[in-house]
Amino acid sequence: MFFGTAVIITHSYTPEGKAVSNITLAVNRNFRNHGGGYDADFVQCTLWKKTAENTVQYCRKGSIIGITGRIQTRSYDNHEGKKVYVTEVVAEGVRFVGPKQSSLTQEAASEPEMIKTQ
Repeated sequence: MFFGTAVIITHSYTPEGKAVSNITLAVNRNFRNHGGGYDADFVQCTLWKKTAENTVQYCRKGSIIGITGRIQTRSYDNHEGKKVYVTEVVAEGVRFVGPKQSSLTQEAASEPEMIKTQ
């Protein structure tokens, strides 16, 4: 399991009706850079079915979460005909670590922080 801060959340459904969410998770490195600060890696994560729906319901931008899953690499040809490789985490479980937000705070914060696609 690794922990990070949710940065971008998108949510949609497949034509078959399966929920799918994509999260960009900022994961801080455990060592300092040349400037004395900490860098972060931005990890792309894909969540499916009930895990996707629960995460969209309870997670907002800035939420601290833990994710367990597997690393998957895939490729596709872009519009220019070049092969693009994508490495992502396919989540099998999500743990919500941060403090629970009130429903009013969640409703007010949900609009600009989450992107729902069709």
